[in-house]
Amino acid sequence: MNAVLITGASTGIGAACALALDKRGYRVFAGVRRAADGEALRQHASPNFSPLLLDVTDAASIAEAARLLRGESGNTLTGLVNNAGIAVAGPLEFVTPDQLRQQFEVNVVGVLALTQALLPLLRSSPGRIVNISSVSGRLASPFVGPYCASKFALEALSDSLRVELSPWRIPVSVVEPGVINTPIWQKSLASNAGVLDAMPAESRELYGREVAALQAFARSAKGLEPEAVARVVMRALTAARPKTRYVVGTDARLGVLLSRLPDRLRDWVLLNRLRQLGKTNGAGQ
Repeated sequence: MNAVLITGASTGIGAACALALDKRGYRVFAGVRRAADGEALRQHASPNFSPLLLDVTDAASIAEAARLLRGESGNTLTGLVNNAGIAVAGPLEFVTPDQLRQQFEVNVVGVLALTQALLPLLRSSPGRIVNISSVSGRLASPFVGPYCASKFALEALSDSLRVELSPWRIPVSVVEPGVINTPIWQKSLASNAGVLDAMPAESRELYGREVAALQAFARSAKGLEPEAVARVVMRALTAARPKTRYVVGTDARLGVLLSRLPDRLRDWVLLNRLRQLGKTNGAGQ
């Protein structure tokens, strides 16, 4: 039976991928941070579904996950879906080094650390690697600089890894969604509210209107359901010749086009969009 590990499977894209692959007959290992989240997923899955406690920022957790997978998967792994991620937002002028480090620890360092630990299993199949990035890995937007930087880094890591692993025919695909209806932005709003509150008063004087506009947009934005991304991940895992990149959603495709504009024009479009968000959401009034 084909075995796949999906990280960040508690909710959103990860949960949708885990349940979709389970329905297709895969032996799914769903990486979760809490046992209760794994049990909640298990209620909707087959007997072959296995929640796996996993923190991609913890070396001991990764080592234990690799040990369990070696025993449970027959020493082979058909697919690794690196989905776990967080979003740190705020004016870069006031983002602390610790906040930036945490953003990269989860979205970049953790991805590579887990991939390194599982490459022997992936070579045995050979398996495939699917990294869940974002259109923000192509287009850096204001006030989500840490998140965008981590996704740009994930794109570069994926490109290098794809070439390095080509002798073993281990494909590396990147999935780049636009806005998806997942809890990541609600979680980000909750955590970043504390981050923004901890910033000096000067930050609110300088950037308060723009940050409020983006927060209002994040609360009200309507995106695709996570199942749309799960279908793309399925293609990346099963296609005879998987693409190196999959762009998911109309807004993501527009973002890719916008990223190709000359820098000054792109900046003008982003600034204009930010002003429109402020007017639409009444920020600063």
